[in-house]
Amino acid sequence: MHGVLRQLFTFLVHLGPFGPLILGVLDSSFLFLPFGNDLLLIISIARDHGRFPLYVLMATLGSSGGVLLLDIVSRKGGEEGLKRIIDVKRFNYLRKQLSEHAVPAVIVACLAPPPFPFTAVIAAASAFQYPRPRLLEVVFFARLVRYSLIGLAAIGFGRQIVRIAGSREFVWFMVGFIILCVIGSVISIIRWTRR
Repeated sequence: MHGVLRQLFTFLVHLGPFGPLILGVLDSSFLFLPFGNDLLLIISIARDHGRFPLYVLMATLGSSGGVLLLDIVSRKGGEEGLKRIIDVKRFNYLRKQLSEHAVPAVIVACLAPPPFPFTAVIAAASAFQYPRPRLLEVVFFARLVRYSLIGLAAIGFGRQIVRIAGSREFVWFMVGFIILCVIGSVISIIRWTRR
């Protein structure tokens, strides 16, 4: 698993600004790679400070593109689709929160690190028919802030962060975290298909 992740990151780093764009689309739609785009952004900006604005913009566009894909699927399923995958209590709670506080919920989802349920918040907002242009606007600007802060951290502490991320302990932690995410995703998919 470690070798696969290293090869994936090496490939994406060699794509330059298109790496964060591609990983952003995948990570913000259906694939979940915890801290994936954050680490790719840190590695890329630590290697080339001069392209900081371009890397941040591409990561932001990628994330917004992934949200658009997720929105299309979730909006089509609507409330009925959402009811099939979550229990009634959680459904009612989400409906209430998103009807009253959609913008703050989406902003927090965009800024918070994993394991905050970014995908779940976006899917719920879309299922409850929150206006797509507004959703994409909020996601774009919130992700722009997040990735700018990550980029600034990469300029100041990039080498140290990359060293920590390359440590054996961190790699095994991430492998374990990814395995837990995959197991959780499989359980969710099984529950969803049964309903």
